[in-house]
Amino acid sequence: MASSMSLKLACVVVLCMVVGAPLAQGAVTCGQVTSSLAPCITYLRGNGAGAVPPDCCNGIKSLNSAAQTTPDRQAACRCIKSAATGMPGINYGIAGGLPGKCGVNIPYKISPSTDCNSVK
Repeated sequence: MASSMSLKLACVVVLCMVVGAPLAQGAVTCGQVTSSLAPCITYLRGNGAGAVPPDCCNGIKSLNSAAQTTPDRQAACRCIKSAATGMPGINYGIAGGLPGKCGVNIPYKISPSTDCNSVK
């Protein structure tokens, strides 16, 4: 159950990064999204107090760099939404601010209601 929750949380975080940021190379897989965002799950289930774990920010930056094309960003968005849907306890308010706390700027809202098809 923990890995399922981690995957979902990772997806939410990835959504924030992939949807709005220019991404680098190759197709982004759900496995990549999950592994990149897994270090963020505990933080996203908390109250947002304290510093974002360095491994979480590293994963967000890595994912942002990997999603260079519109199809990659949309795929990452879908992975994040899929994982987040089945993961209880994610604080979407904290998730929405996570990219900024890691120095990553994305021009979209991180939310379960984000339309991945509109991500460019």
